[in-house]
Order: sequence, then structure tokens, then C-alpha cells
Amino acid sequence: MSFSLPLKDMSLHEKLSAMESLREDLARTPETIESPAWHKDILGERRQRVTDGSSRFVDWETAKADIRNKLS
Repeated sequence: MSFSLPLKDMSLHEKLSAMESLREDLARTPETIESPAWHKDILGERRQRVTDGSSRFVDWETAKADIRNKLS
């Protein structure tokens, strides 16, 4: 099945609304969505870094400030 939207003719609000409708529909049956293998690989790597103590954590306010500093 092929489906297309008139994206060039849609406003930002209409595009965001369409995305939200898709997200809501997909969220109704999360068990039908299979995560790709690379998700498992990344989570395994992150778990290992936490286990071996090499992960660094910062509070959310610090993280936001770091991101803002990198963007300016």
C-alpha cells in the first residue's frame, strides 16, 4: 500500500497533527513494533558502561545548559 500526503501544501500545524495521529495509532499496539537489532546493541553497550563505571551522569539542568552552550 502506497500513501502520500501533500506535505508541500501542509502547514506546520497540520504536519505535526499528522505525526501525532500516527504516534497515537502506533502506541495502541506497541507489542507489534519490533525494535531493530542495533537498539539492543546500543542498550547493551550503555548497560556495560554503567556496570564498569565508565558512564558519566549529570542532572537534567546541567545537561540542558551543556547543550545550549554547544549550540551557541
